[in-house]
Amino acid sequence: MTTTSQRKKNIRQRHIPQRTCAGCRQVRPKRELIRIVRTATGAVEIDPTGKKSGRGVYLCQAKSCWQAGLKGEHLDRALRTKITPQNRRELALYGEMFT
Repeated sequence: MTTTSQRKKNIRQRHIPQRTCAGCRQVRPKRELIRIVRTATGAVEIDPTGKKSGRGVYLCQAKSCWQAGLKGEHLDRALRTKITPQNRRELALYGEMFT
């Protein structure tokens, strides 16, 4: 027969998914990051729910991470596509809201 204290010891911790920020390369909980997704049509969009289908990449909620991710071709490589100048501007505007 198990006691209450023994049952409490057997409670498992819930798994927290981890993802790497494409800007700063730090591993963080998935919920702290913002997902950018390449959809099946080839469009690059911000995915606030994190549930859209397609290839995704994650960025922190920091302006410096967004600037680093958009600089060069970090996001292009991670999404395996060429981001259009229009999409790049939209992502840069979204990244400007962070501190």
